[in-house]
Amino acid sequence: MGLIVQKFGGTSVGSVEKIRAAARRSIAEKRKGNDIVIVVSAMGKTTDRLVEMANELSSTPEEREMDMLLSTGEQVTISLFAMALKELGEKAVSYTGGQAGIITEPVHGTARIKNICTEKIHRDLSEGKMVVVAGFQGVTEQGEITTLGRGGSDTTAVALAAALGADKCEIYTDVPGVYTTDPRYVNNARKLEDISYDEMLELANLGAGVLHPRAVEYAKNYQVLLEVRSSSKQENGTIIMEESKMEENLIVRGIAFEDGVASISVIGLKDPIRSMPKVFSLLAKQRVNVDIIIQNKTEGSLGEISFTVSSRNLEETLQVLQRHKSLIGYHRLEAEAGLAKVSIVGAGMVSNPGVAAQMFEVLANQDIMVKMVSTSEIKVSTVLPDTDMVKAVEALHESYELSAETVGQR
Repeated sequence: MGLIVQKFGGTSVGSVEKIRAAARRSIAEKRKGNDIVIVVSAMGKTTDRLVEMANELSSTPEEREMDMLLSTGEQVTISLFAMALKELGEKAVSYTGGQAGIITEPVHGTARIKNICTEKIHRDLSEGKMVVVAGFQGVTEQGEITTLGRGGSDTTAVALAAALGADKCEIYTDVPGVYTTDPRYVNNARKLEDISYDEMLELANLGAGVLHPRAVEYAKNYQVLLEVRSSSKQENGTIIMEESKMEENLIVRGIAFEDGVASISVIGLKDPIRSMPKVFSLLAKQRVNVDIIIQNKTEGSLGEISFTVSSRNLEETLQVLQRHKSLIGYHRLEAEAGLAKVSIVGAGMVSNPGVAAQMFEVLANQDIMVKMVSTSEIKVSTVLPDTDMVKAVEALHESYELSAETVGQR
């Protein structure tokens, strides 16, 4: 007998029929002799509809009240899911995040989990019950309801698996696993049999939407065995673990990409050493996430900083920098929207110095202008025109032979 935590996303529980089908998947594992804990998201577009209603009532709804509102979406799903399990002949109980013992820091909207009290869940499992827990939420030590932000249900599932000492955490989604790149854009993208935590974390941070980075980070820190599986097909998914066993000679494992990128250059910095902390401290206070950063020295002692932000933060970022021009001490700003980021990821890159050269050669052969570059031991990211994004991904996918049979399938 093992303990499995299963997470079903919003599309997997988007209707009564889908909830019933998901319940059958869970019961099938239960009847193999496993204890089952189920984490669910709100049904379909429920969260989006709740946000829309809040915005109709208030242009700036309070974060506390938003958490009170948004947490109700998962509460609907857990109760319906538990009812489905009972109708199919199993004992079951549903819990909100707080009832399940999930304690978070006192932050609304983006809270982090501090602790999970597992006694209640262990007791229910010992009594043969299937436990259904609301993802995306918890409570503070003072009893305030909080939500965990984007990818919160994935994080809830992995955190519960770690706290309970589960044998596996299964993430059920509308895709069968992790692919070499997004199959909606590249027809011959292949599903990976397995991938390492580090590689998955890079892909998730770089735009691959199948798992949220916080969930992968949690899994790595607590060594939780993850599997991304299809909620509609009976097939094996992609295993995420410490070290990938598959295709050890495959240098690049996947290609991630995202559009909606903008670049900003702060030119003519009088004191480059002291200007950089000022720029990024100001942006941090406004919660503007900065990605790729490049510092250059221009003529004389003047400096230049270039960095990327999401296009939706471009105007806000420019306004912050303009308001504090005298504090930062720069000559002018330059900005460019309409950009995308394309990245190659693979643990084998650290010992293969020709990988980056191959990437640049492929892009040059496609007449694609690379505007910025960022590297780590297992990834190379390029910023380029968003009109060339798909062409770049297709060319790189072919060049690194990610669609070849060597990628393998179960």
